[in-house]
Amino acid sequence: MAVTDTNRERRRRAPFAKWVKTTLLTLGSIAVTMLGLVFVTFIIGRVMPIDPVLSIVGERASQSTYDAVYLQLGLDKPLIVQFWYYLWDVIQGDFGMSLRTARPVSDDIARVFPATLELATIGVFIGIFLGVPLGVIAAVRRGSWIDQIARVVALVGYSMPIFWLGLMGLLLFYGILGWVSGPGRLGIFYEDIVPTRTGMILIDSAIAGEWAVFRNAFSHIILPASLLGYYSLAYISRMTRSFMLEQLSAEYITTARVKGMSESAVIWRHAFKNIRVQLITVIALSYANLLEGSVLTEIIFSWPGIGSYITTSLLSADMNAVLGGTVVVGLIFILLNIFSDLLYRFFDPRSK
Repeated sequence: MAVTDTNRERRRRAPFAKWVKTTLLTLGSIAVTMLGLVFVTFIIGRVMPIDPVLSIVGERASQSTYDAVYLQLGLDKPLIVQFWYYLWDVIQGDFGMSLRTARPVSDDIARVFPATLELATIGVFIGIFLGVPLGVIAAVRRGSWIDQIARVVALVGYSMPIFWLGLMGLLLFYGILGWVSGPGRLGIFYEDIVPTRTGMILIDSAIAGEWAVFRNAFSHIILPASLLGYYSLAYISRMTRSFMLEQLSAEYITTARVKGMSESAVIWRHAFKNIRVQLITVIALSYANLLEGSVLTEIIFSWPGIGSYITTSLLSADMNAVLGGTVVVGLIFILLNIFSDLLYRFFDPRSK
């Protein structure tokens, strides 16, 4: 009897022990990845042909001023010591001062990131709501004209440079047709009307009940968000089609059809249900790519997001801002991957 009780106790503790082990491994993976990211950004900051001291004091500063700032930045210390100081500052969220804005880089990133988040979120929703059904229909109607259109849409989405599509979109929908507003995030007349709460204009204006501001902001964001959504749609629809084709050729689908189950039930209740776990990873990666890869879109549309901030800082030799923005974008990419992995485990018990 005592042996049986002991075995039962072990079986009860086994899931908890496995959860602890998985959690520790996940946290360790995050820590190692972030350490590698911080190390790479540190090395980039040191190998760039830019003197950080001259960027601060200017070329006309005296030698004594130069030496004082050189010592203050800790550049006289060994690289390993400099990296430790840099790592400790990053852990505390301190990326230094921006030379261009004369403000803490962390404050600048907190100010510009909501604009990128808003743009990428709308873009990925467009990609999901159009890409998933398009991929499913293309797989079900394999070889038909719908399938051919879906494949061409995905191919064009992968092939066309986004800066060219952005310029053509501005020329057609803004310059010729006048359906949308031009570059920028908000018209000059509507600036500073809505108090900043989330940093996302559409949400803030809706909360404040300023629907005129909401409409103006929407007319500015719809074109760049649609371009990002098109790239997301191309990737999501292609992967959805591939996953669905694999499921539709499986034996259990043939069995379901033989039993007389309706085609819609076979497609959505069985085949699609079995690909949703894979789609979670695809959508998370697509979202992360939009967050980190919207640089050209933000530049073309004068969108004040983190991509535009990093690019402008790089052109101004503001390395604190560049490295700080790079670390934040890398951290977001890592967190989204972890989040998709958690969702994967939730929807697929076999991976636990």
